[in-house]
Amino acid sequence: MAHSAAVLGGGIGGLAVARYLSRAGWHVEVFERADSLPASGTALGMWPQALDALDAIGAGDPLRARGSAQHRGSFLRPDGSVIGTIDNRDRTAYLLSRPALLATLAETLPDGTISFGTPAPTLDTLTDRDVVIGADGLRSPTRRQLFGDTFEPVYIGATAWRGWVPGRRDTVSETWDRDALFGITPRDGDLVNWFACVRADAGHPGGLDYLRSRFGNWHADVRAVLEAATPGALLHHDLYESPALPSYVSGNTALLGDAAHAMAPNLGRGACEALVDAVTLGRLLTSGNDIHSALLRYDRARRPATRRLVRGSRVMSSLAMTGRLRPLRDLTLKVAAGLA
Repeated sequence: MAHSAAVLGGGIGGLAVARYLSRAGWHVEVFERADSLPASGTALGMWPQALDALDAIGAGDPLRARGSAQHRGSFLRPDGSVIGTIDNRDRTAYLLSRPALLATLAETLPDGTISFGTPAPTLDTLTDRDVVIGADGLRSPTRRQLFGDTFEPVYIGATAWRGWVPGRRDTVSETWDRDALFGITPRDGDLVNWFACVRADAGHPGGLDYLRSRFGNWHADVRAVLEAATPGALLHHDLYESPALPSYVSGNTALLGDAAHAMAPNLGRGACEALVDAVTLGRLLTSGNDIHSALLRYDRARRPATRRLVRGSRVMSSLAMTGRLRPLRDLTLKVAAGLA
């Protein structure tokens, strides 16, 4: 008899693990509270580890066909001068919008796998499933059921805006200054993706007028993007990270993605690590019949690695928007890029 899994959340990690287990013959149900897959969203960077995970579920080539390959990126000062340039020619990354990635992950799932408009059932109603997978994001109800309120996400002291404007772009840039940064990247659909981050108290207000004022004396590329931006293509979120959980597993339930290890976006690894989680968990669950052992091995494999990335993302956030240490920051980046 086929094994069964309930996946709580139909985001990147949830759809990826559903796809892995379905391809291995498991009966999988995905519970997603949204009524459908999103129609809009900003670009995500897919690093080589994420591409390997996508290849493992047959989604790597479609992503490469839809996405934008990136080999180089520049770090700039607000006046446009270059701090450093990173060459990724040996480690090609791809940029793809969240809607396109989710559509790619969902397109080969068996009909009826995803129950849209359906909040996740509580864990005590899923005792007949071999495995329950909490892929329900930053404010994960699954995590709360397993570990209580002790491990709620913590505000990192910065808020972010993301958006997209018409146009084409071949390069990635990120501009750093005290207490703020601004990034511009390509994305699919003949659009340019952008993101801004400012150190501020939680709940900081501000739309395009605020951004145009805050970044109004930065270099021409930043100003041009903000002049082209519209309120309908703008997202604004405070940034949080997860405290260290004692485990990503409890009983027959596993957490993955932001439910387990939400991190600052500065390393561009949140979506990537959700994919790696999903494929690691899927591979371990399908490698034998001992589900308990597979879940413990998943925790040992993923918790230390992702906790390092949570810490690293926080450090990178501080480094990018430093004030007093800007000369040391710039020298460190140049050395890392082989430019000093």
